[in-house]
Amino acid sequence: MDLLKIYHTDVETDIIEEIKEFKKGAWINLVNPSESEIKKVCKNIHIEEDFIRYALDYEEKARIDQEEDDNTTLFIVDVPIIEKNEENDIYTTMPLGMIVVRDDFFVTVSLKKNKIIEDFEKKKIKNFQTYKKTRFIFQILYLNSSYYLSYLKQINKETEIAEYILKNSMKNKELLKLLSLEKGLVYFTTSLKSNELVMEKTLRGKIIKLYEDDEEILEDAITENRQAIEMAQIYRDILNGTMDAYASIISNNLNGVMKFLTSITIVLAVPTMISSFWGMNVGLPFQDSPIGFVIMILISVILTLVVTYWLKRKDMLN
Repeated sequence: MDLLKIYHTDVETDIIEEIKEFKKGAWINLVNPSESEIKKVCKNIHIEEDFIRYALDYEEKARIDQEEDDNTTLFIVDVPIIEKNEENDIYTTMPLGMIVVRDDFFVTVSLKKNKIIEDFEKKKIKNFQTYKKTRFIFQILYLNSSYYLSYLKQINKETEIAEYILKNSMKNKELLKLLSLEKGLVYFTTSLKSNELVMEKTLRGKIIKLYEDDEEILEDAITENRQAIEMAQIYRDILNGTMDAYASIISNNLNGVMKFLTSITIVLAVPTMISSFWGMNVGLPFQDSPIGFVIMILISVILTLVVTYWLKRKDMLN
């Protein structure tokens, strides 16, 4: 599988094609590249390898880094992804690097495939040209914010489904699902706030040149990002409240079960205690009576009923 792809927009026809050579105005996309691919790209476009390696660090936070000597700027933002495991989809984030190399190349670097870059590769984005680097960055930022909103709606829907199932039956699987969704919302909230700082810094115009037509895209991206932050916080608060409520319900149900079992133990202890007394090898009432066994049974039943009635009055058998 080719992890290094180069795309170029023809200025005359405005058609985007995949090419093999490093041509001025091209977009270079790297997905979990090998060492040889990193060295190949850096050698051909004349940038430091660290610019690519930064974006391949899973723990890297959203930020902007500039190298004034060779006029290269690195943007790192967190993008939402869905990871699969045996039971649930896991919502998390990963860094996406965007490198503006002078006025020559635009490079994107990521650890895994993501829908944002795939949409550009599949030519789903309107008014997209590889040589318009400022617009390209803003389009990525806007699409990124839109995907956060989309994934947040999915999280909310999955939360409602899990809650519906939990209302009918307390299952560990659904509780773990809610816990996983809550963790995803934490990742999303943290990443969205970091992305906001990057976009606000870019909007001030000191990082890259802003064009009037493109600036509106960035403003829309910031608006979408803020809306995503608000949604993530609201869903997170709701989910926290839901988790706390179900924790209380589970604890209450457990207390009810323990109370019931304790009451049953007390009720069963009455006939057991009486039969133990009359099983002793000492003189006891009714031991010589021909109906002594029946009397003991009646005494046990009466005392058991009395204890049961008393426990019922104390609300111990509900």
